[in-house]
Amino acid sequence: MRTYEVRTYGCQMNVHDSERLTGLLEDAGYAAAPAGEQADVVVFNTCAVRENADNKLYGNLSHLAPVKAANPDMQIAVGGCLAQKDRATITAKAPYVDVVFGTHNIGSLPVLLERARVQQEAQVEILEGLDVFPSTLPTKRDSAYAAWVSISVGCNNTCTFCIVPALRGKEKDRRPGDILAEIRALVAEGVSEITLLGQNVNAYGVEFSERQAFSQLLRACGEIEGLERVRFTSPHPAEFTDDVIEAMAETANVMPSLHMPLQSGSDKVLRDMRRSYRSAKYLGIIERVRAAIPHAAITTDIIVGFPGETEDDFLETLRVVRESRFAGAFTFQYSKRPGTPAATLEDQVPPEVVKDRYGRLVELVNEIAWEENQRLVGRTVELMVAEGEGRKDAETLRLSGRASDNRLVHFVAPDDTHGEPVRPGDMVTVEITHAAPHHLVADRVVSVRRTRSGDAWQARSAAPAVTGVGLGMPSIGAPAPLPDAPACR
Repeated sequence: MRTYEVRTYGCQMNVHDSERLTGLLEDAGYAAAPAGEQADVVVFNTCAVRENADNKLYGNLSHLAPVKAANPDMQIAVGGCLAQKDRATITAKAPYVDVVFGTHNIGSLPVLLERARVQQEAQVEILEGLDVFPSTLPTKRDSAYAAWVSISVGCNNTCTFCIVPALRGKEKDRRPGDILAEIRALVAEGVSEITLLGQNVNAYGVEFSERQAFSQLLRACGEIEGLERVRFTSPHPAEFTDDVIEAMAETANVMPSLHMPLQSGSDKVLRDMRRSYRSAKYLGIIERVRAAIPHAAITTDIIVGFPGETEDDFLETLRVVRESRFAGAFTFQYSKRPGTPAATLEDQVPPEVVKDRYGRLVELVNEIAWEENQRLVGRTVELMVAEGEGRKDAETLRLSGRASDNRLVHFVAPDDTHGEPVRPGDMVTVEITHAAPHHLVADRVVSVRRTRSGDAWQARSAAPAVTGVGLGMPSIGAPAPLPDAPACR
């Protein structure tokens, strides 16, 4: 049996695509390579958005070149956004790559690997549109208790800094019935938290001309028995409507967390970015969300140093950050991405200026996040216990989980759970005793609730869980750790 390894870079879409690639490979008879062993097939699921994405890929490929030379039967495949963009360039720069496939045809990977092996030559297959909606493909999910669910793929926007529409294509929406059927099947398997995915998730319904399709979908999720938590990422401010706010506030299992990209607080920069909203609209959405859901935690994405950004523009970003009171932010220094309109704009901001502004922004974001976290000290919150590595604070073993508002909490492992272990997917209620900018600490566990999701995790692990087992945390709005960035939007 040939073994495989999938290496993922980029956004939540790529993380979920890698679950599909893993499912496809196992469906074709491959097995995951044991830890520390060289796989017979290595798949790179790439990103074209982050800075130096090309260098990262070719650097990693070069490390495998001598391994491939020593073992010609080993295969290397490259897929994802960078593969869609660079196409045949990849095999020109790295002729030892066996397969190159794009964002629209991940289902072709097993066939392309077999064809490359039989024909003894590289296979490059890049489609310009979807051959099949990805959610119909076999999927091996990373988590037994939380899952991604794609409601759409592609993007109809034309942001000047983003290459995603050219690589993922125009928005394609799934029918609501198909989405809800997938969610019900996941819940039947033990999943209790789902995250709805879309490049612009709240634009859902544009393909079948239903203006309130997204809010209706959220309400329908609220009717699924056994589904405890619903999240979504990421909405576009231009299409964030009041019916979505009402659905969030009135649907019990839709969590009080919102990740909504700002990108810049300057109206001039937003116009240059072709972001079809202005700072006043953005702040208005936040005001209405907080009026309807006072305990909501709001996070965002911000780009510093976009071409033409002046000091006054940057100060506008700081102003909006202060008014928004974000619980956290993904912050980025602008970098040119070939193929985007912004790469050819004049007035590129000097790197030293970008670095200075970035430092000032991060300092403010952390200051506000810490102040917002401090307001939670003394409160009790319910957490979903998360999977991963543990954390030791002095001699105290702490587990980790996510509150309903998606804040990360490290909590003391319970001393006594009546002989029953605390497992990933179980729910614990804790009292917050300490706050830091990026997490909270709880020294007292009020109660533990074992769940079907914990049962599912234990069944998958094939070994009894142990109270105090090391557990880690997923990234913002995610059931699994996020490699590089939030979804591109």
